[in-house]
Amino acid sequence: MAAEQDAQDARDEAARGRLQRLREAAIRLDSHPAVLGAVEKLRRRAPGDAKFGDRLSTDGGRNPAALVARGVSALEPDRPSALHDLGLGALQVWQTLAESAGRGRGDREVTLVFTDLVGFSSWALQAGDEAALDLLRAVGEAVEEPFFAHGGRVVKRLGDGLMAAFDDPRAAVQAALEAQEGVDRVSAEGYRPRLRIGVHAGCPRRLGGDYLGVDVNIAARVAEQAKGGEVLVSQPTLERFDAADLTCGRAKRLRADGAPRELRVCAVSRVAG
Repeated sequence: MAAEQDAQDARDEAARGRLQRLREAAIRLDSHPAVLGAVEKLRRRAPGDAKFGDRLSTDGGRNPAALVARGVSALEPDRPSALHDLGLGALQVWQTLAESAGRGRGDREVTLVFTDLVGFSSWALQAGDEAALDLLRAVGEAVEEPFFAHGGRVVKRLGDGLMAAFDDPRAAVQAALEAQEGVDRVSAEGYRPRLRIGVHAGCPRRLGGDYLGVDVNIAARVAEQAKGGEVLVSQPTLERFDAADLTCGRAKRLRADGAPRELRVCAVSRVAG
């Protein structure tokens, strides 16, 4: 009996050894640079967002592909994995096919909001990384809290600014004004940041968790034309709701590349009282 048990143990050990070698070989193949490169090229050539599956491309998405992608991303191994990337590539194509069949957001109106800190980079060079990060955290909290409270979704963070999307244009403007008020209360080592915000409503094309198209470019240009401490809103956006409780400045043409020549914008604030 002892000899039979020893023989069985030896067979089990040999089987475990073979499985371990197969596993190691599979991991080497899965992480091989050539295989990873081939999958990356395949994803770039496949329809859709080749980065689909990262935090930005699925943030806030509630469609099936985005939900599955977030689950797959949460299981990402602690090494490069061709199989993992290939799975996200399949979801990338699934997402694109769903959108092309009319289940995307390109046929729905969205109000886009861009924010940016004026003069932050110059101050950060003198203040140093630690002070700059503390300021960015404080500004981020001041901006994102009212954005989320008004139903906004942060699409992506852009260094010292961000891009957000709202279903309701009025909610977007209210959130922008509250964000300005919050940032006005922020300071770091005597420095008071100046936030500029641009708001524009349109029908951008949704790809993954991001938005693409002319309306995105216009919203970004609106923000670029805003002054520090100003909320600048495109006139078509203001026409979508009753702005009686807002003070609107004189409308002016948006002079920026990539924006329609007839588009006008105006600065908004709360009615004093």
